[in-house]
Amino acid sequence: MPISKAIAATQMVRFHYSLGKDPGYRLVEPHMIAYTHDGNRALSAWYLSGASDSNEGPGWRIYLMSGVSQIQIQPRTFAGPRPGYQADGGKSFHMVECALRKPLQTPTNRRALIQLGCKTQT
Repeated sequence: MPISKAIAATQMVRFHYSLGKDPGYRLVEPHMIAYTHDGNRALSAWYLSGASDSNEGPGWRIYLMSGVSQIQIQPRTFAGPRPGYQADGGKSFHMVECALRKPLQTPTNRRALIQLGCKTQT
């Protein structure tokens, strides 16, 4: 199942990352696939566990898609966007291909459905 489908279903993803100082498996909450300003296609995700270059624990990470392999969509889901998430790519990304949309805020339902915007299947 492609990462974009995991984003749509708010499912956690496990994959092997071969770039950086500490290659290995990571477990993440995928939020966006987009291009960095350097032109690299990348995954923006909330890191949960596994190998880590920084050893800082959970938080935002950017993974170049050229280093992502052995993708495994997990049955566990996550609640939605993490704090600091910018669905438009913010300053880090442009040409967003697939993004978890922020929850809709309505007077009757504070936590409405998460909308997905994907241009391609990844």
